[in-house]
Amino acid sequence: MMLAMLETSARLLQLLALCQAQRECPGGDLAARLEVDVRTVRRDVDRLRSLGYHVEASAGTGGGYRMGRGTSMPPLLLADDETVAVALGLLTSALGAISGIEEVSLRAFAKLGQIVPRRLHHRIEALRRSTVALTPVGEATVDAELLAAIAVACHDDERLRLRYRAHDGAESDRSVEPHRLVCVARRWYLLAWDEGRLDWRTFRLDRVLQQRRAGGRFVRRPLPRLAQALVADAVTSGPYRYTAKVRVHAAAAEVADKMPADAARIEPDGPRACTLHLGARSVERLAEHLCMLGVDFEVQEPPELIAAVRALGQRCARAVKGRPRT
Repeated sequence: MMLAMLETSARLLQLLALCQAQRECPGGDLAARLEVDVRTVRRDVDRLRSLGYHVEASAGTGGGYRMGRGTSMPPLLLADDETVAVALGLLTSALGAISGIEEVSLRAFAKLGQIVPRRLHHRIEALRRSTVALTPVGEATVDAELLAAIAVACHDDERLRLRYRAHDGAESDRSVEPHRLVCVARRWYLLAWDEGRLDWRTFRLDRVLQQRRAGGRFVRRPLPRLAQALVADAVTSGPYRYTAKVRVHAAAAEVADKMPADAARIEPDGPRACTLHLGARSVERLAEHLCMLGVDFEVQEPPELIAAVRALGQRCARAVKGRPRT
């Protein structure tokens, strides 16, 4: 009797894992995977329901079982790699640029650490003990409730009214159709159709002072390009006084590793070259970024950058003039 109960319990856990891993599992497939008949699968599904799992069934030849949304959060079965991914995500949230969820993330991380299998505990504990965040002084964070509210508006296609502060400090009220949220280098941006400007605009969420739903849904407009590309254009040129276009003699991936994500946009041009679009508040800063690449490049624009690169090169040459070569 005890052996039969253990076999049933083990089969229930296996059935639960199969249902949680897929959108819908045909009864015949589940029976084959569990090495039982379809009637046993039905009984096991009823047992899961009695334990609080909301398992839905669909009829017909193509029907099967899927996990539905119940009234409470039931236990969740995760594979080893999924467990580590969840732990890393919680730890990143606790150390990241979203305010209001740090303590909650740490509590959830601690609970996870208490119940993970022994074989994973060392890896997860090592992540906690070895990870710290280096947050630049004055780094702006995004309120978690604001982020969630705008995400819901994006999902529901519902207009928003924003009180927004631009990079120069000017405040304005904007009526927008929210489309996508994009995270770039620890900063969150909203890509939206601005009904006042009649164009696509990118809004930094840490500059959104207030938001409220304006009421009424909208029909999504087709994007002229991918959302990521539109935001990349905005964050690499909009906030900066100077923008550069440079041909670099190196692969795009190599250049991307050396450039700040919130100031650079890179277009591949063959396996060993790319076009770099770079923004900065001064041409001197642009020149410094380029000289740190460690590869050859040609400045295409602006003309002031050519003079700045030449001046920086001469300054570096004077710094080592007369010193013996090593």
